[in-house]
Amino acid sequence: MRCRALPTLVGASVLLCACGSGEGDGPLAVPADLPDPETPERGALLGNPVRVIGFSAEGILALLQDDAVSSLLLPLAIAPDCAIEVYHMEYQTAGARGEPASASAALMVPTGGGRGCTGPRPVLLYAHGTATLRSFDISDVTSPDNVEGVLIAAILAGDGYIVVAPNYAGYDTSSLPYHAYLHAEQQSGDVVDALTAAREALPGLSTPVVADDRLFVTGYSQGGYVAMATHRALEAAGISVTASGPMSGPYALSAFGDAIFSGQVPTNAPANLTLLITGYQQAYGNLYSDPRDVFELRYASGIDALLPATVPLEELETQGLLPADELFSTVPPAPELADITPPSAPEELAGVFARGFGPANLLTNAFRLSYLEDMQAAPDGFFPELLDALPPAAPAHPLRIALKENDLRNWTPEAPVMLCGGSADPTVFFLNTRAMVAFWEVSPPAAPLQVLDIDSDELPDDRHADLKATFAAAVDLVRAEAIAGGATDGGEQAVFDAYHAGLVPPFCLSAVKEFFVAF
Repeated sequence: MRCRALPTLVGASVLLCACGSGEGDGPLAVPADLPDPETPERGALLGNPVRVIGFSAEGILALLQDDAVSSLLLPLAIAPDCAIEVYHMEYQTAGARGEPASASAALMVPTGGGRGCTGPRPVLLYAHGTATLRSFDISDVTSPDNVEGVLIAAILAGDGYIVVAPNYAGYDTSSLPYHAYLHAEQQSGDVVDALTAAREALPGLSTPVVADDRLFVTGYSQGGYVAMATHRALEAAGISVTASGPMSGPYALSAFGDAIFSGQVPTNAPANLTLLITGYQQAYGNLYSDPRDVFELRYASGIDALLPATVPLEELETQGLLPADELFSTVPPAPELADITPPSAPEELAGVFARGFGPANLLTNAFRLSYLEDMQAAPDGFFPELLDALPPAAPAHPLRIALKENDLRNWTPEAPVMLCGGSADPTVFFLNTRAMVAFWEVSPPAAPLQVLDIDSDELPDDRHADLKATFAAAVDLVRAEAIAGGATDGGEQAVFDAYHAGLVPPFCLSAVKEFFVAF
């Protein structure tokens, strides 16, 4: 037998052997599923970054003037000193099964002569929130649908940070035919690969930029989760993180999943659960043998490849390919579960939960029941009550196994962390932040930890009092506009609809930037 080592995508090697005695044995057999030897290494820059657009500091602000919520922050927290250049960058990464894939990112660099705009600059990794359009590109900052890209340009790049913002594999020009939604290893590896490629790209830009030794990580919603997973991955790889600021993320996936299947259905649940379940099916291959095991017959055909989509989510809903709200049936999966179909507590979100139930439900009652039975057999340590703050010890349901595998309650940061969110969030419940805090009380971080509920009552000595007051004013603005438009519920539904994606992000991003200034 003779052997030789072949490199793998992650830098290790595999030993390949062939039977025979030596020279005359013919070519060495190589398994067909090995990557092409010409496949670029992970983190390789694929071509030169393409300049998308440049803005003066005033030009960045002009992009925010039409956004009523963000405009409230302009005099308080958004005051860019730098002009910026926005580039579109492509790089090599891998899918959830380790298969080679390309991906793309925005690279935003500060320019000009303002304070903090020249000389070596800190690098900031930014992970974006959930997108359902496959064509999503966060570097397209002139798109009216890309407020998030404009915010990070104004608040971060405009303040002197070199911003690296991946689109994630499965989006934009990526060669991956699916998206590994909330898959910690794949998504954090994707961001680290983007960082590697960006460092290679910086010297060759039309206005070369030099990075200093500081590295910050932040992100919102799905990106809050990705930011925390990336902080964990960087530290595991021995890469120093200066500080991170995950925002409104589903960090405690097991607890969050248990809350959802217990009837606490968040807004946007059908699209988000479709991304999650089909993404985990791609990664692990064991969530179902047929989509009808999970999804109602009316939705099952083609749902594996539905998201990310080539058309807007609203069009999918109009075509009947996904329900807008109804995750579960109004018929209890068992008689004893009637009180959580839907639940009436907590009272302030009962109306949100009720919208998640109806006759056009996405998930089958059988799938929900099997999940709930596993919850009883293997309870989570935080939801529905605080036990040990840990994910379930030995779940048997395939979705609960996947959620535990990707739950972030298994890591204690070495660098400072700020968690920010809103306690009335109807999309990504604040229980995720509370669960992480409970876990870190059991396993305390060595570095400072700050937690900000942007929707909490003001305190006289609260350093975030002005930001909280402005957030309250933004909520009142949304409510007033809804009432003026004829809303009969006091504008409450409008606030719920705007809360996660429109109201909280600019305020948390401003707070996180303030946190980073100390480093």
